Amino acid sequence: MTVPSPGTWALHPDRALPADPVTRDLARAVYAQTRDLPIVSMHGHVDAAMLRRNEHFGDPAEVFVVPDHYLVRMIVSQGVPHDALGVPRKDGGAVETDPRAIWRTFCANWKLYRGTPTRYWLEHVFVEVFGLSARPSAETADTLYDEIVAKLATDEYRPLALFDRFDMEIVATTDPATATLSDHAALAERGWGQRVVPTFRPDAVLQLDKPGWRDDVALLAERADIAVDSYPSYLRALEARRAAFVAAGARATDHGHLSADTTPLPADEAARIFAAALRGEVTTAEADAFSGNMLWEMARMSTQDGLTMQIHPGVLRNHSADVFAARGADVGYDIPVPTEYTHSLRPLLESFGHHPDLRLIVFTVDETVFARELAPLAGVYPAMKLGAPWWFLDTPDGMRRYREAVTDTAGFYNTTGFVDDTRAFFSIPARHDLARRIDAGHLGRLVAEHRLDLDEAVETAVDLAYNLPKAAYPALG
Repeated sequence: MTVPSPGTWALHPDRALPADPVTRDLARAVYAQTRDLPIVSMHGHVDAAMLRRNEHFGDPAEVFVVPDHYLVRMIVSQGVPHDALGVPRKDGGAVETDPRAIWRTFCANWKLYRGTPTRYWLEHVFVEVFGLSARPSAETADTLYDEIVAKLATDEYRPLALFDRFDMEIVATTDPATATLSDHAALAERGWGQRVVPTFRPDAVLQLDKPGWRDDVALLAERADIAVDSYPSYLRALEARRAAFVAAGARATDHGHLSADTTPLPADEAARIFAAALRGEVTTAEADAFSGNMLWEMARMSTQDGLTMQIHPGVLRNHSADVFAARGADVGYDIPVPTEYTHSLRPLLESFGHHPDLRLIVFTVDETVFARELAPLAGVYPAMKLGAPWWFLDTPDGMRRYREAVTDTAGFYNTTGFVDDTRAFFSIPARHDLARRIDAGHLGRLVAEHRLDLDEAVETAVDLAYNLPKAAYPALG
């Protein structure tokens, strides 16, 4: 294998643009108008505490390998154990702790990422952000490790300096309903309150059969300063916490249920199920019904407090019980399932789909429903918009298929721009850049086919990258 000489690694300026030369030229013209727009990141998982501390990042293994389930799952799929990648065990058992050894394992497996979005994101980070000299490999691992360590030791690579360098206008974190929001308060005191905002994620207290639910509800009561001993007091506590999030700058809620069901329950039935859950006697069927009821309630509350409501169902978490028992969540074993929306969202949309104060953004990892269900729904209900291709679909081809599937029925303006949905802070600009390139390619094709004029394509691209996400998640108060 030929290893690139030091300092020769560069990325092609037309990466992810169309191969056809006519369409590529048009896509270049469109992309040129969006490439340098500020990043509006309204759905992600950056740690607010990390931004507040603003400390130097750790070593390359800690930054890029151990916490990245995209990266980890690919190597694990080839038989490399989690232990070799430093993924911690819940029992504190021994795993690889030498960061250089973990980094070497990753670099030796670089070819596994060929054709994946992970490769695109990492290449962007390694070249555009760190200026690394060569592609990862077993031969270059140590050199690249040292290059990254040297950069991370400088103040220019602290989180808030990179926040500015990446031109991130606003980032929304994702926070449990019981969060104190103290990190956001500290950032606000330093002038970052309009740029780092929380998002209300109440899954842990809405899903009655989730392990630890009663403890989470007790903490909800403490945070809301409301005794939660009944269904009505539970609703009041949720409303109080939503108000606290709005006061802290939140613009949205976020709901990751398995099903998209939004069927409301009669109040007395919801109260009965809630009481059973407090006693530890709730059934799976009851918990599922209550979960759907609470999505309806969350929509009702959004019509009152203005928080944009995001639903992204359809992922079976922790598919391997053994891995979950050993490692916990978020180590690569969350798997999509088929998801139905037309019937499931009907109760919510019949109640609030025309309400002027509801903004509902629906995501999916089941692309079979793009054209059949989601685009037709968003194409008629004023309150509903389509979320970007998410998780397993935030790939070059997945994003292309999304535009081709939904635009016929929903157009561009019933979508809400790109969301990066990531904990990997360094990858945020890479993910937004890829989305802008894919949209430029799609719009360039429409110009080449004389379905749009170039000025319309440019205007649409700017709206998709910048204006639509800002409109979908407006500031409150």
